Amino acid sequence: MTKPLWAPWRLEYIQQADELEGCVFCLAADGPDEEMLVVHRGQAAFVLLNKFPYASGHILVAPYRHTGEFGSLTDAEALETHRLAEQGMAALAATFSPEGYNVGWNIGRIAGAGIVDHIHLHVVPRWAGDTNFMPVLADVKVLPEHLSETRAKLAGAWPGS
Repeated sequence: MTKPLWAPWRLEYIQQADELEGCVFCLAADGPDEEMLVVHRGQAAFVLLNKFPYASGHILVAPYRHTGEFGSLTDAEALETHRLAEQGMAALAATFSPEGYNVGWNIGRIAGAGIVDHIHLHVVPRWAGDTNFMPVLADVKVLPEHLSETRAKLAGAWPGS
């Protein structure tokens, strides 16, 4: 017998994603930090929470410039994206003490990119015994706190803030 897991607060994000017109990253780049879950802004790239995270604290690093081509990143965009991922891992370590990270690019729909026209780097914190199996077994993701609370914690823990 299966038991339902409830996460009713997620409905607002699912509905919002369906209603958005335009590029999610471009909208976040121009929108208010709290509403768009932007954690930190650099000169050529910025960091935001994934609205549909694999784990608590799952951040995305994206260039401000709209491009879906990995090879089109300028040197400044590529370097800052890397540095922001490093800083994001430091903020995650200070906030949530993960035991490891998955860091990677999904380039193209066949490779798992949900948004193919604006590349972005995933930084996913991991813990021994975390709930990563839930999406596989039950098509469910388990998060212990609201994304706005996670955003505030990470923004406050950002190196140099």
